[in-house]
Amino acid sequence: MRALTALLLACFAASTVAAERAPDVVLRGELTGKDNHTYREVPFEVPAGTKRITIDVSYTGREQRTTIDLGLLGPGGFAEQDGFRGWSGGSKHRFTVSATDATASFLPGEIWPGRWRLLLGIPNIRPTSTASFTADVWFSNDDEGFGPEHGLSAPLKTTAGWYRGDLHMHTAHSDGGCLNASGTAKVPCPLFLTVVSAAKRGLDFIAISEHNTMSQVSEMRELQPYFDTMLMIPAREITTFEGHANLFGVSRPLDFRLGSPSVPDWNALTADVAKAHGLISINHPRRPNDETCMGCGFTPSKPVNMHGFQAIEAINGRDPERPETGIPFWEKQLNAGVRITGIGGGDSHDGSDGARDEFAGVIGVPTTVVRADALSMDGILDGIRAGHVFVDTEGTKDRMLEVTATAAGAGANAGAEAHMGDALRVAKGRQVHVAVTTAAVTGMRAIATLDGKRLSSTPIAADNTASLDWKSDGKSHWLRIDIRDATGKLILLGNPIYLNQPSP
Repeated sequence: MRALTALLLACFAASTVAAERAPDVVLRGELTGKDNHTYREVPFEVPAGTKRITIDVSYTGREQRTTIDLGLLGPGGFAEQDGFRGWSGGSKHRFTVSATDATASFLPGEIWPGRWRLLLGIPNIRPTSTASFTADVWFSNDDEGFGPEHGLSAPLKTTAGWYRGDLHMHTAHSDGGCLNASGTAKVPCPLFLTVVSAAKRGLDFIAISEHNTMSQVSEMRELQPYFDTMLMIPAREITTFEGHANLFGVSRPLDFRLGSPSVPDWNALTADVAKAHGLISINHPRRPNDETCMGCGFTPSKPVNMHGFQAIEAINGRDPERPETGIPFWEKQLNAGVRITGIGGGDSHDGSDGARDEFAGVIGVPTTVVRADALSMDGILDGIRAGHVFVDTEGTKDRMLEVTATAAGAGANAGAEAHMGDALRVAKGRQVHVAVTTAAVTGMRAIATLDGKRLSSTPIAADNTASLDWKSDGKSHWLRIDIRDATGKLILLGNPIYLNQPSP
C-alpha cells in the first residue's frame, strides 16, 4: 500500500510550492558607524487601490553585530490617524498590514495612498562598520487573496502527501463559547484553546471559519510560527438568511448581505469570490432554516448557478448520516453534472473535544483528508478544487482510501487511469477496473455508488485492497467508493471519479 501511495503522490505532484511574485518596489540603502543610535525613514509611494502592504527586509553586517529594528509609518507619520502602524524591533524581517489583519507587532487599518515610510532603528553598528539593507515591498489589491508573499506562513511541508484537517470551527471571534477558567460561567472561547485542541488531535491543517468576519487572522498570524506542524488557513463562514458557506483563502472583506441591492443573489456573491480567487463551499445544506437555526439550511430564493461553488460540506459534525446529512444534496448536484467536491467539517463551537449541541461536531470529527502537493494553503485548496479528497467520519489518524479507475483492454485510451476527483473516458463496451487500497479498515466493505445508486459491496481483503469491474455504456456517470463497517456505518466517504463527462 505504501508503494502505491508513493507512486500516486508522485504522479500528482506537479509543483510543491507556489512561487511568490516579484516585489513591486525594492528599497535599498547603506549604513555606517555614524548611524548608530539613530532612526531612518525610508519613503515609498503606495498607489491608490492598494489593500495590503507587505515588506521583507534583509541586511548585511550581522556578523559584526549590526542590528536594524523595523517599524512602519503611514502617510501622516506619528501625528495623524493610522500614521503609526507598528514596531517589531528586530524580531521579524517580513510583515504585512491590511484593513483586516496584520502581523503581530503591527496594526491593521486602512491603506491610504500616498507616501509611507519604512522606519529603521539602528541600536548597534560599530564605528568602523558598514552595512547595506534591502526591503522588498508588495502592494496587493482586492483581486488577490493570501499570496505566498504575504501568507500566514511558508509551506510547512513541501512534499506531496495526504494531509488531514478540519475545515470548519468557531472561536470568540464569532459565536464560539466555553467555560471560563474558574468554571463558573460560559464566555467567548479564546482562539488559542481551539488551536491547542486541534494540535493535540494531530491535525495537519485547520480552517478557522468565523461568521462573516476576518478579525481572527491577526491572531492566527501570531500563533502560526509557534504551531509549526499545523497549517492555519484563513476562512470565514458567509452567514446569510438563505444559507451558510465557508470561504477559504480570501483576505479582504466580502459583502455577505444576500438579498440587498449590492448582493442580490448567490450568483453575485460567488462571482465576487471568484474575483478574489477564493474557494467557497456550501455548509450543512440540509439543516433547518427556521427559528431553531435561522439561515443554516441552503434555501436560495433565486436560481443558483452551482458551478460557482467548489465544494459542499457533505458531512457536518459527528453523525455522517443523520436526517440532515448533506450527502443527498451533494449527490443531486453530481447528478446534475456539477463536478463539486464533498468535504467535511466539525463545526466546533467550544474550543475543545466537547460539542455545543446535537448538530455540532468536535474538532477533527469528521476529518477531511486532502491529497496536496504541499502542506500549504494553496496546496490544500487546490487539492480540494481537484476533488482529491476523502472524509474520515470518525476523525482517526490512520484510515486511508485510494481509488484508481483504469480503462481496460486495448485501443485508444487503454491503460488510462483516474483517481478521486479525476475524469476518465471509456468507450461503450470497454471494461473499467476499479482498484481500492485502504488502511485501518479491517473487516469492512468497499461500497461502490454509481450516480447515487449502490452498484456493489465488496469486502476489504486481508491485504487492505478490494476491486470491481464495470462495463462502460459510453454515457456520462460518476462513480464513488465509500467504506462501511460491519454494521453498515459510513466510515470513509470518497469523492467521485467522473466517467465520460465533459470538461467542467
